[in-house]
Amino acid sequence: MTSEETPLLSAQNDVVAKREDVYRHFSPGRKKAIVAMVSGCGLIPLFVTGTFTPSIPQIARDLDSTGEIVSLAVSLSAFAASLGGLIGASYSKFYGYRPMYLCSLPVLVIGSIGVAAAQNIPSLLFWRFFQALGASPGLVIGAGVIGDIFKLEERGRAMSVFFAACLLGPALAPIAGGSATFYYSWRAMQGLLGILGSIEFTVMYLFFPETSQPGARGIDKLLAHGGAKPHPGFRLINPLRPLLLLRSPNLFLISLITSASLMSVFALLVPLAYTVGVRYQISNDALVGVCFLPAGLGNILGAPIIGRISDNTVIRWRRKRGGVWYPEDRLRAALIPFAILVPLPLLVFGLVNKFVDGTLGLVLCLICLFVNGLGVEMAFGPCAAYLVDVMHSRSSESLAANGGLRSVLMALSIAAILPMINTFGIAVTNALCALVVWIAFCLLCSIIRYGEQMRGWADVGFSTIEDN
Repeated sequence: MTSEETPLLSAQNDVVAKREDVYRHFSPGRKKAIVAMVSGCGLIPLFVTGTFTPSIPQIARDLDSTGEIVSLAVSLSAFAASLGGLIGASYSKFYGYRPMYLCSLPVLVIGSIGVAAAQNIPSLLFWRFFQALGASPGLVIGAGVIGDIFKLEERGRAMSVFFAACLLGPALAPIAGGSATFYYSWRAMQGLLGILGSIEFTVMYLFFPETSQPGARGIDKLLAHGGAKPHPGFRLINPLRPLLLLRSPNLFLISLITSASLMSVFALLVPLAYTVGVRYQISNDALVGVCFLPAGLGNILGAPIIGRISDNTVIRWRRKRGGVWYPEDRLRAALIPFAILVPLPLLVFGLVNKFVDGTLGLVLCLICLFVNGLGVEMAFGPCAAYLVDVMHSRSSESLAANGGLRSVLMALSIAAILPMINTFGIAVTNALCALVVWIAFCLLCSIIRYGEQMRGWADVGFSTIEDN
């Protein structure tokens, strides 16, 4: 009996040891430096969005347009972000993460300069597209980098640190954008984004290593099979290929669920210059920018909390199952946020904004923004970590597919928010958004309950505990 079991145990130990060696490739200090660098790049896409939104009224006046028309630039940038994320994920899977950072950041710089120099709406939309296209890979492939250098039991916390740093964007960008708009011009802020992109490019070029796991890149596999020269030229890759992952009901439903949580953010923040600025007679664009701060602070506070809860949930439920790993257990950490913390502030904000005047109304609205920001981060974090868990070898692609569908849905919803508020009012609009979040909660419950069966409906190469 012993002679039969010993080789099996030895083989299992070899697999575990090999997996541990992969994650020991970088020292803890080097991992922290890598997280800092990718977090800087992940911050930029949210800064691109956050600095633009408080400037919408001034841009509309400057370009002789309306807030509804200028808001189309936000929708267009959401679409460009989805395309940029898909391109970044597809090419990083083949060439690695470092080349994608070095190729995308210059596009951001050029796009930012173009936005700053725009003299009309078509020009603004054109350059805004390229600005978002160049910025967006940082958020998608940054999460892929985290997945490749941190093991399963540490990944939730590492991802939370990454998202907490990235979500400084919603906290600081509106203040920066509002201040620049009020004291200088919205064009100055867009030019500053170009400078920020140049600095990020220099840092990544000098210090960022390739973090893909050994033999995982497409080019490595091609060279291993003798299918390419030592220095193969550029290969055209279909950027829409990651979308095929959405044929899995698990990944498709997670995209819908995360879209619902982020829709609540845009429902509150996109019209904030009007729902708070105009409603409570705040004429200073810098002060309007400060009103965005509670949502960002909620994001920052929620990230480390949910990271610890997320990892502990995985560990606790794995222990309950006798050591068996059930990926959907991580999603349990997002149940309370989706049920309470995300939708209820939407409802309260709409009612307060409609019926409560003066300082009390403003304070209550800001509290709602904080609680919603806290809830959205605590809802989104476990879902993002789940995508990395179940698609570890294709984590960037799964996140890009998720982001691609989500961005299209966000573009449509953003374009509809201001017209809906103008037609139905803030209370009805926010109530409809809260209803969508509760529907997402029901979908989340179904994934937790039936996730294993659903993964069997369409196997897109799901990871196991051995390769996590």
